[in-house]
Amino acid sequence: MHFPNDENGQLLAEIADAGVDLTSMQTIDFYILFEQKPEAEKFAKAITSDELAPSTELTKCPDTGVWEVITRVKMVPEHTLLSQTEQYLESIANGHNGYGDGWGLMAEEE
Repeated sequence: MHFPNDENGQLLAEIADAGVDLTSMQTIDFYILFEQKPEAEKFAKAITSDELAPSTELTKCPDTGVWEVITRVKMVPEHTLLSQTEQYLESIANGHNGYGDGWGLMAEEE
């Protein structure tokens, strides 16, 4: 499989090399960071009402004190779709003083 030469492409290549089937539905975790809890809570509420990402989790990083909203999206992890979803979530986060911190994929248990 060939992936674009960018951060998302490199991550997809690593995941594919680990044996994950990138042609099937996976749960992708998108990480959005906030300095203030109320802003993180507003973003989590806004994104939970969105049909794209109904599942979120709000946590506080014990090392940095930054609030993190993990938004889970079920999708086929295709490069363009991942990049568009990441941009979409970041565009909403920006309105709440948040910023994207990438994404990750946990392989589904069979």
